[in-house]
Amino acid sequence: MDAEGLEGFRDFVDNRSSALLRTAVLLSGGDRYAGEDLLQNALAKAAGRWERIDEPEAYVRQILYRQQVSRWRLKWRRRELTVAEPPETRADTDASSAAELRVVMREALSRLTAHQRTVLVLRYFEDLPEADVARLLGCSVGTVRSTTHRSLARLRVLAPELAALGPADAEFRSSRDHSPVEVRP
Repeated sequence: MDAEGLEGFRDFVDNRSSALLRTAVLLSGGDRYAGEDLLQNALAKAAGRWERIDEPEAYVRQILYRQQVSRWRLKWRRRELTVAEPPETRADTDASSAAELRVVMREALSRLTAHQRTVLVLRYFEDLPEADVARLLGCSVGTVRSTTHRSLARLRVLAPELAALGPADAEFRSSRDHSPVEVRP
């Protein structure tokens, strides 16, 4: 890599590494260290091909997704499942309840399989359509749909308190679930 390419790579890492790290941490189930390893490996692979890459961020994100897919395809697991105790609850502040929901969400996500977590991150955090997720993961759109459905159902079981995310969400559910019914005398 020449000096200009090296400078471009350094600028990319300086400007985009925090956003890429957030994605990597989510893909690795909230484990910051595993996310850092995932991102470091992806950046190392991108550095070797830097001068031939047209869209660097898309290229690095695709490396992240594919590396995570390779990790969950392994038959053995190196990582222990850690479970934190729930925090003390205080009903008087909204900030603490939001923090509690984040903790609950992180714990619930960490208890999903890596495949389920990857599909949810791509669909809802990265906001990718099902076809793009299927292409990135090398599976069918039907597999993405069924995995999304099963993953969300599992999240509801693992963390039922996530159902109380907000009044807009509850309003949507109530308007959808209570359709007008004609009553005859």
